[in-house]
Amino acid sequence: MEKNCAVHSQSGLSSTEVWKLREKHGFNELPTSEKKGIFGIALEVVKEPMFLLLLFCGGLYLATGEMTEAMMLLGFVFVIMIITFFQEQRTEQALDALRNLSSPRALVIRDGQQIRIPGREVVPGDLLLVAEGDRVAADAILFSATSVTADESLLTGESVPVRKRAGPEAGIMTKPGGDDLPCLFSGSMIVKGQGIARVINIGINTEMGKIGKALQSVVPEQTALQKQTQVIIRNFGLAGAILCLLTVVVFGFTRGDWLRGFQAGLTLAMATLPEEFPVVLTIFLALGAWRISLRNVLTRRIPAVETLGAATVLCTDKTGTLTLNRMRVTHLSIGGFSGGKKSEILELPTEPENLPENMHELVEYSILASPADPFDPMESAMKEVGERTLYNTEHLHRDWEFIREYPLSDTLLAMSRVWRSRTPHDGLVIAAKGAPEAIADLCHFNSSQMETLSQRINDLAEKGLRVIGVARGTLAAAKLPTAQHDFSFEFIGLLGLADPVRPEVVGAVRDCAEAGIRIIMITGDYPGTARSIALQIGLPSPEKIITGSELDAMTNEQLAERIRDTSIFARVVPEQKLRLVMALKANGEVVAMTGDGVNDAPALKAAHIGVAMGGRGTDVARESAALVLLDDNFTSIVQAVRLGRRIFDNLRKAMSFIVSVHIPIAGMTIIPVLMQWPLMLLPVHVVFLELIIDPACSIVFEAEPEEPNVMRRPPRREDDPLFDRATVLRSVFQGIGVTFMVVLSYLTVMEISGSESETRAACFITMVIGNIGLILSNRVLEESFFGALKRPNRALWWVIAGAIAMLGIVLALPFTRAMFKFAPLHPVDYACAITGGLVAIAISELLKRNIQKF
Repeated sequence: MEKNCAVHSQSGLSSTEVWKLREKHGFNELPTSEKKGIFGIALEVVKEPMFLLLLFCGGLYLATGEMTEAMMLLGFVFVIMIITFFQEQRTEQALDALRNLSSPRALVIRDGQQIRIPGREVVPGDLLLVAEGDRVAADAILFSATSVTADESLLTGESVPVRKRAGPEAGIMTKPGGDDLPCLFSGSMIVKGQGIARVINIGINTEMGKIGKALQSVVPEQTALQKQTQVIIRNFGLAGAILCLLTVVVFGFTRGDWLRGFQAGLTLAMATLPEEFPVVLTIFLALGAWRISLRNVLTRRIPAVETLGAATVLCTDKTGTLTLNRMRVTHLSIGGFSGGKKSEILELPTEPENLPENMHELVEYSILASPADPFDPMESAMKEVGERTLYNTEHLHRDWEFIREYPLSDTLLAMSRVWRSRTPHDGLVIAAKGAPEAIADLCHFNSSQMETLSQRINDLAEKGLRVIGVARGTLAAAKLPTAQHDFSFEFIGLLGLADPVRPEVVGAVRDCAEAGIRIIMITGDYPGTARSIALQIGLPSPEKIITGSELDAMTNEQLAERIRDTSIFARVVPEQKLRLVMALKANGEVVAMTGDGVNDAPALKAAHIGVAMGGRGTDVARESAALVLLDDNFTSIVQAVRLGRRIFDNLRKAMSFIVSVHIPIAGMTIIPVLMQWPLMLLPVHVVFLELIIDPACSIVFEAEPEEPNVMRRPPRREDDPLFDRATVLRSVFQGIGVTFMVVLSYLTVMEISGSESETRAACFITMVIGNIGLILSNRVLEESFFGALKRPNRALWWVIAGAIAMLGIVLALPFTRAMFKFAPLHPVDYACAITGGLVAIAISELLKRNIQKF
């Protein structure tokens, strides 16, 4: 922020004042929909099909006078409510965390310091620093400004930005719309310039608050997985309804007991209804987004969670993403362009203490061309080297008066700052810096000078340096010109700045290569700089580089062909990123694109996964992106891809388990009806098994660690279904295998004991052990059963321990045995049941491994 915005002279509110104002006015946020309380969740549970089936079954037991069974079934309603409440709370907490992270940011001055805070923490009286690309966090009066224009279309519907001018700090807010007003409005976008404003209204008192529009929200979207899940639930529902009707009819006609037939039919309906699918999907995606946020990646659009695992190309910026964004001036270059001055390049030590006299002017004017309190890393590096090496010279001008700044523009990548020295006869002094070509343009270089300059730039760029040109000018006239080209400039020299590669990037690039993901580096730097970075991080074919000018000369077809084996794009402007995204998509790639500026928004929207920079990115880039890197670190993207693959893997495991575990439950409900055997499963048994299934799905599989080979396999196809052929076959055959062993236990114990209640108890033990085996078998798809036992998952062992404890209580206590219609088992019954369960585990494991190979 420049001096004419008076940043250096502002102290802003103190921490005590902020606290008092927040107590008085609250947070800068609009009212949101209330969280669902206990009664709201209870109401949702009442609407669930499983709840209605439980009530209906309980009513049937009451009608037949079986009070114990009825009370137990109705008691399970409260247990299901507790599980649902727990799941709902986890989801709400995850979404709350996402909402807090995704609130707009604001740069304010407090206690004399510039700090960036969440927009909701802005209070009336705050000094708000705004610049191009920022979303205004609150209604405010602009009292210091440089060429500020704002897009207020969100409030007025007018697409043309309006011009703003500075006004008195104690001004009065007007309505949105109209030029040359000092009012900034919450939700509007700064499209040009920069300034300081004092906050007047926040929250519901803003213009946006008055018309009831939300600044940020997590919008639920219908994902591809949700659509697939709906189809599966519909198919299961139809199949369950048909089987339920068939069971009632067969039972009624063969046994003449229609009431029991209805109970058997309802039991089958409960057994076949996969009510876990939507619950699992919601929890996995919401908690997946929350887990990704712990790795400094904010998920603004939930579908991005499922898309991450399919990414085949990561297009990334260089500065601040692959590098540390901690610039340091390492080389100074002067002479050789005009006036017979000898060409000279000086390499600076890490912490220089002094400079040769002939280099002083270059550093002096680079500081004069920068803000007094720079935020940009390169400008900070220039100021740092100047204060180190010129502190005891006459080349630091803290007493000069700043007059005006000519900012960068789309047509001229250079900025100039005009100063008045304390010596009256010196007139005005102009310092300019920017892209070397732009500075050369201001200095009116001829072709020979441009050739020399290009060679010098290449020499520095080959060392991996960012190159900045510096020039000086003077003006005797009192009236300033309208454009920088109207000054008479003299070229001084070049600065080479280095930005070290992040130490962890090399390993991340290697991980991506092993995972079948291409890394494409897109930078505005010179080809030599880009090549140097590519060599350091290990990008393939660093000699193949396409520049922005070459890109413009290509047709879309030519670009699509060249981009197949090119990983470096240099001297690229943000507008060209969109063409790169479209070319990659034309080749069938799933593209993740990073960006931080206003002009990056089209590319971020066009990419399958837009990734905005959270630290240095503009709000418009953040709003266009599906993900936001809170630390601007490339490795965070790679970690997000890793987590995205893990989430999809775990979803597939959970869904596979749900299908396979319902098959033996449904099978042991309908097989005894068709074979005219005594019923094995009653509604109370199905509910008990659901109490094992639900936590296993929502807790165990969600918390499952990633597969060992998660980043050593190619990306899945974007259109890969959650239930592919191998998953369906594995689930069905595993379920059939467990069903077969339960039926075998049923026949064996019935033959040995002849007791219906003993047989039911033994078969129930077999089914519980088989279900536990299905959990273990499905939680690690690429390892053996024993490998799965070694993988740490505390939630898994809690669920298994709970299941065994519940089963032990049911079998041990006479009261619970009576409710479940179990009889005490003989040792031979236990042996048959446990053996059957263990064999069921072995069969499911054998089927899994063979189907996996198939």
